Amino acid sequence: MNRHLISIADLNRDDALLILDTAEELAQVADRPIRKLPTLRGRTVVNLFFEDSTRTRISFEAAAKRLSADVINFSAKGSSVAKGESLKDTALTLEAMGADAVVIRHAASGAAHRLAGWVRGSVVNAGDGMHEHPTQALLDAFTIRRRLGRIDGLAVTIVGDVLHSRVARSNVLLLRLLGADVTLVAPPTLLPVAVSSWPCEVSYDLDSLLPKSDVVMMLRVQAERMNAAYFPTVREYSRRYGLDADRMQTLPEHAIVMHPGPMNRGVEIAADVADSARSTIVEQVANGVSVRMAVLYLLLGGAQAGGSQLEAAR
Repeated sequence: MNRHLISIADLNRDDALLILDTAEELAQVADRPIRKLPTLRGRTVVNLFFEDSTRTRISFEAAAKRLSADVINFSAKGSSVAKGESLKDTALTLEAMGADAVVIRHAASGAAHRLAGWVRGSVVNAGDGMHEHPTQALLDAFTIRRRLGRIDGLAVTIVGDVLHSRVARSNVLLLRLLGADVTLVAPPTLLPVAVSSWPCEVSYDLDSLLPKSDVVMMLRVQAERMNAAYFPTVREYSRRYGLDADRMQTLPEHAIVMHPGPMNRGVEIAADVADSARSTIVEQVANGVSVRMAVLYLLLGGAQAGGSQLEAAR
């Protein structure tokens, strides 16, 4: 593994499988009376969030604490950033405090990459602009493998606002790396200009793909990132690209429904679909802690420093 996790492109197939396998072992910690391992005791993990987040920030905090790391949560609101401090100066402050790992979420694509050049510790990208969100893709792959037993050879359909989705980018790269066949479905206005260079297929017809899909991943319509009319109306978008109960019935019996959250219920996904037995949405949140534990464990040298502790979690 590299020292940082900025993009799925930082991983080869063996790296990705190592993270998923390590997460599988660490997931067993959640079933123990004391959900902690001493592996990263004495290490400091900083959660540096310049964008609002609930699931991701709490997930990283829980992951670090279950590995016994010291956690510092930094929010741009109420900090010197609100007074105009630059990302570099913030990074130098963290460096002076001796941060072993910095988990960063930022509205600017490339922010995690820049940060990695300014700090000696490991940098984990928790979402940078419309670029990538690698740990979300890893937890999605982990969830697919747990539900369906494999990833290789599966047909995965990713539906919705691909243009603004860092989750879609990371998932296409990772799922293709692990052998899945990925198809993006969206209105032409919600696809990136360079999507033809992505390792996936593109379609505009959701109904034709559902009967052949093993996994359907619905993406949130990111209205807060839109400054133009990307589709006529919400009702029209939902009619063409929303997953409701009728559409869900056309899926193969074993197929699962995913969503990275937060959801717009009634827009990209109907409430009864989100709450159905086929939905993995709650599992994805739980699995996120195990996957992020694995990432921190491997990046911070847990495999060398505390391998016996991982054995104890089995």
